[in-house]
Amino acid sequence: MVFQQGVSRETERLSLLYRIAQTLTSSLDLDEVLNTVLDEVIAATRAERAFLVLVDNNGSQTFRSARGLEQSPIDDPQSQVSLGVIERVLREGRPLLTSNAQSDDWLSERKSVMILGLRSVLCVPLQNKNIISGIIYVDNRVQSGIFTSDDLDLLNSIAASAAVAIENARLYQVAIEKGRLERELQLAHEVQVNLLPVELPQYAGWEFAARWDPAYEVAGDFYDLQTTSKDSVCAVVADVSDKGMAAALYMALSRTIIRASVLQAKTLAEGICQANQLICQDSRAGMFVTLFYGQLNPKTGEFTYVNGGHNPPIHFSAKTGKLTRLSRTGMALGVEPETPYDQATITIEPEDFVLLYTDGVTEAFNLQNQPFGEKRLEELLLEHNHPTALELIDHIVDRVKQFSGREQPSDDLTIVALSRKAAPSVGNKA
Repeated sequence: MVFQQGVSRETERLSLLYRIAQTLTSSLDLDEVLNTVLDEVIAATRAERAFLVLVDNNGSQTFRSARGLEQSPIDDPQSQVSLGVIERVLREGRPLLTSNAQSDDWLSERKSVMILGLRSVLCVPLQNKNIISGIIYVDNRVQSGIFTSDDLDLLNSIAASAAVAIENARLYQVAIEKGRLERELQLAHEVQVNLLPVELPQYAGWEFAARWDPAYEVAGDFYDLQTTSKDSVCAVVADVSDKGMAAALYMALSRTIIRASVLQAKTLAEGICQANQLICQDSRAGMFVTLFYGQLNPKTGEFTYVNGGHNPPIHFSAKTGKLTRLSRTGMALGVEPETPYDQATITIEPEDFVLLYTDGVTEAFNLQNQPFGEKRLEELLLEHNHPTALELIDHIVDRVKQFSGREQPSDDLTIVALSRKAAPSVGNKA
């Protein structure tokens, strides 16, 4: 008879564990699973209440589920348990069973035990691959000695299955979040691409080209290269001080402000001053943007520009065979609202070109942590001073990749080239 009762209890135990295992694998909604498991635990152990606490990588504890009799949730669960029991199980990684917390030496002196009237307490760790992710805690405030060693073994078995299920649910949520983030980044990338010029200006005797290579899905670099009126082409490169989504948002804001401000201003310098004041009003995170803005008259070759703290573009003169840098005429935008900006003008003669770029070119590092640098860029331009604008940009990008040893740039890389073709020969009507 005793043997049959033992077999019956073991059968019930296995049946319960099987039912709980099915519950744990039936849903990836972690809260739903945990509540169901605690209801099963209360029924199996005759507990009055059950609590499940999870611990993150920083050791912070979170009460994820707290259940009472008849599947009722428990409000403010952290004040309804013995935190001393929980902390000890988490610290030692061993289950704890007390028949009467009121008389146990190490518990009876705790105020929470006395105030809550705790008697029977059972607490086991959630452990998977030697990593403790939380605990299951059950208690009874009415009866002493209600929990047995069999209950301890049962709860340990439940906790082992629950720990695996919790980790699987967590990994699933991480995968879902990663997929959502990747979709959002892809959408942000598409938005940024749509902010760039669709078609480049077309003028007889001129070639225009641009390259925008973000290091990640979104970039803090941007450029503009378009016709602003019948007689003017704007050429812009800019670089936000930060990276990632924050820089991308700041880039979109700055681009809109700069374009609108220059369009309404009497002079280029005045427009950049207005843009800087507006950007400073919204620059609360310590971010700023370096900017080079040039206006070209294709008929005369006059190129008027403002350099707001940006890498000085390079002007190649075919007449002298020398390179000249278009120095800064003011500081970065978004730093000081009252900073002044000057403008300067050069003339781009036939067979000349001007190269605008961001620091993704000169600050591209190789595997020995050496930068590409301005000197290498200047040498490259002097070696190849007569290709088309597009060939010039492609050659620079190829050389930077060869130097860095990386196919993907470590920083956003943006280049704009303006190239004036050779003057037609005398008598050539073309």
